[in-house]
Formats: sequence, structure tokens, C-alpha cells
Amino acid sequence: MTGRPPELDALIAEYHPGLAMPRGFYTSQAIYDHDIVRVWNRNWLWAGHESQIPEAGDYVLLDYGSESIIIVRDRDGGVRAHLNICRHRGSRICTEAEGTARVFACPYHAWTFELTGELRAGRAMGPDFDPSRWGLFPVRVTLFQGLIFVCCDADTPALEPALAQLAPLTAPYGLDRLKVAHKASYPVPANWKLAVENYLECYHCGPAHQEYSRSHSLKSPKEMAELVGPLAARAAAAGLSSEMLDLTGAAAPTPFTGAYLRRYPLYPGYDTGSRDGAPLAPLLGDLKGYDGGATDMGIGPLNWFLVYSDHLVGYRFLPRDVQQTDIEVVWMVHADAEEGRDYDREALTWLWHVTSQDDERIIRHNQAGVNSAYFQPGPLSEMEGWVGDFYNFYLRMIGPDPEFRKAANG
Repeated sequence: MTGRPPELDALIAEYHPGLAMPRGFYTSQAIYDHDIVRVWNRNWLWAGHESQIPEAGDYVLLDYGSESIIIVRDRDGGVRAHLNICRHRGSRICTEAEGTARVFACPYHAWTFELTGELRAGRAMGPDFDPSRWGLFPVRVTLFQGLIFVCCDADTPALEPALAQLAPLTAPYGLDRLKVAHKASYPVPANWKLAVENYLECYHCGPAHQEYSRSHSLKSPKEMAELVGPLAARAAAAGLSSEMLDLTGAAAPTPFTGAYLRRYPLYPGYDTGSRDGAPLAPLLGDLKGYDGGATDMGIGPLNWFLVYSDHLVGYRFLPRDVQQTDIEVVWMVHADAEEGRDYDREALTWLWHVTSQDDERIIRHNQAGVNSAYFQPGPLSEMEGWVGDFYNFYLRMIGPDPEFRKAANG
């Protein structure tokens, strides 16, 4: 645990709604360490898809900050998560990002743990040693249509209320019938908050993302509004609910566990997020056709997805250090799709590869400017409303007693 940074209260007092946040939020090591404890350890995080761990012993890791979480399929078919910390002297247990294990064996002193987390054996620990006290630290797991979410904090509200509202709207996509087609990481020398802020606004899309802007109307609220009407009829014909055009997290019991879902139109001639607008892969789930739309979906405040008719793109902005973040992008297709027959990996990933490269560049330059002693927070535009919402969420989380903890403790 880190203590409350001495500069935090002064930075909060310096912040003015409607402006960007003060410099210290993006440059202070103490603030970054506080972020990991207060924000990342206390929110639900997207860890992967069940298709990545189909058999008992299959596991993947989710790493952020100084933390590492093991997500594993147990022998009863369930999904469990544990902190990747040996209970002996703290060594990391799993050192590969993914793999298969019969048991988890610490590479340091060979303590071994069951897939369920219980300590199986600790060598030469004496007659009074009680293995039942030294299992792996558990991490909470929530499954949603094949997507896996984890949370380290026992008091964080459950995701289920928000997921219950999302479920009927996302059902046509068959999210449980997906598989990973490709994963890529785009390291950027910037604070994690700048990466998240960049994702949350399309004010920059026109100037910075030429390829994206040819196909996605989100860059122009006026044009998007003009295209929504025709999209509604096409979406219904494809098997999607018209409610997808206007769901903004009404089910969220707190600002920290909400869900966001919105279908918006691509420009005419584009069926999906491809170079020429042509389909890239088999239709997802139970869709009956292409409606020419794309769905923005957020589950919790740190997990974002873009769902086309034929593939899903998931995003994580994982903090590595005070000014080092990995933009992780995951492309998913129908579970039955075969590379080379049903989709071409380079064509599938083209748009969000070039867009993520753009993002790395503009976020890197953003951090370089914020680092200047002469930086002063400027005003947010009308197209940066979500950035202001993110600031509100963030400031609540780093406060002395986050709202969700007050509610959880009654």
C-alpha cells in the first residue's frame, strides 16, 4: 500500500472543471503509485476471453503497474484468478504471459499450488506448518458472454447489475463464440491517463486519423446524427436492437461499475472497419447481415471494445510506469473462422494497427508537452465531454474515501 501523496491535495485544488488536469497528475511518481492502488486495484479489468483458456490448467496473465494476475481454468471447468505472488517469499510464480500448468510451481523454492490456489506442498517447513493458511491470494472473477473480468478489491461493487442490462443487447453478437485472431502491444512513453483520455474523445480523429476518418462518422457529430436514422432500420434488419443507439449506462449503480453501449453509423459504402469497406470475416453471432454500423462498448471505466458486424476489437491501456503505458489491442473473430480461408490477418488488423500507431505518436507528443514547466491546462472542447467525465471518476477514486467504499460499508 502507498500512502497519500503529499502533493495530491494541492493538485486536486488546482484542478478546474472544464479544463485539462494539472501537470503533476501525469508526471509524479507518487501520484502514479497512488493510481495503481486507488484506481487499478479497485476496478474491474478485462483480462481476456474464455476461448484463451479452453482446458484445465490453461492460463493467461494480466499485468499492470507492479501487479500480476493469473487467470486459469480449473479442473472443474471454472475460471479462477490469483495474484501471481508466491506465499513463501513473494516470487512471481508464472513467468510466461500464457501457458498450461498441471499445478503452479514457484521457480524459486518449488512451493506448489493447485489450480484452485491452495498450497499443495511447501518443502521442509517443519511439523507445525499449516498449508491451508498459505494459498495464493484470490482475485474476484466475473464472466460475461465469454469475456473475463477480474478485480483485486473485495469492496468494489459487482458488475452484474450493469451486465444484466447489456446482455440482451450484446447477445446477437455471440461474444461467447469468439476467438482471438491477433494481439498487439503499442508501447507509448506517456502516463496511462493521457492514453485513456485520447481514447475517450474523437476531437482529434479528423486531424490525426486519416484512415479511420474515411469510414467512421464519430469524427463528425453532425454527420453522425444525419446517418443514425437510416442505421436504425438496417440494424433492426440485421437483428440488432434499436436500444443500442442510445444506451449510456443507465444501469450503473455507481460511476465505477457502469456500462456504455452505442451503435453509430459508418459512412456509406463501409460494411465494416476495413480499408475499402468490404467485409473482413464471417458475421458475428446471430447477425443476419451488415448494417453499416459499429458499436462502442465500455464495461467499467477502464475496458473498451469496438464491435463491428464481423469482428471485435478490444482495448486496454495498461500502466507500466509513471510515463510508460502499453496500448494493448486484441482482434477477435467468430470462433469457427479460419485464417487464410475466412479472414486475412493483415487486412483484419490494418485499420486499428495504423490508428494505434497514430495514437502512440500523438500521445507521446502530448506527454512531452505536458512535461514542460510552462504547461497550463487548457479548455476542453464540446467533443471532449467524456474526458471531463473521466476526470470526475478519477478524482473520486483517488480521494481519501471513494464513493463506492462508502456505499459498500453502508
